Amino acid sequence: MSFQTFIFYAFSAVLIFAAVGVITARNPVHSALLLVLAFFTSAGLWIQLQAEFLAIVLVLVYVGAVMVLFLFVVMMLDINLARLRAGFWSYLPLGGVVAVLLAAEMALVLGGNYSGLAGVAAPAPQPPGYSNTKELGRLIYTEYVYAFEIAAVILLVAIVAAIALTLRRRKSSKYQNPSQQIGVQRKDRVRIVSMPSEKKVGE
Repeated sequence: MSFQTFIFYAFSAVLIFAAVGVITARNPVHSALLLVLAFFTSAGLWIQLQAEFLAIVLVLVYVGAVMVLFLFVVMMLDINLARLRAGFWSYLPLGGVVAVLLAAEMALVLGGNYSGLAGVAAPAPQPPGYSNTKELGRLIYTEYVYAFEIAAVILLVAIVAAIALTLRRRKSSKYQNPSQQIGVQRKDRVRIVSMPSEKKVGE
């Protein structure tokens, strides 16, 4: 077994362990940390496939921003685990069917010639001046430009919908009005009061 093959199977084993731990850990913080481990090992596999840009983006965006924010939210919220597990048995049949379907699909993929280093050959070495970032940008903005624009529109609609659903106007909430702050005048904020002078002692 070559060193590259050993690294591939080692990272794959860690990735499978982390993925299983995400869905089996009882503590949400532990699940989030295991998901961070899964992202790191996925980035290692992408680097092995000479996709350095995707690996770096995965670490910087998901691990460095999304997962850190998600971890802070999970740690700050007071999650009632007993309440979450209250309806476990009612959703167990549906969850079992979905789990069986996913297991069957993964078995079909792993049983074919599409998994492992035998099914997916290592990429050929590239010349010194080759940049996969440049090649990825060329493909996105030429051959896959319509799919890229559609994905951007869908994400924009999702963001607007999330803001619209969570926006609640409350009378007790305090907010700032920038237009009123810009149009404020000195007489609205400062008032000069004439104070009588103190009389001298003895007068």
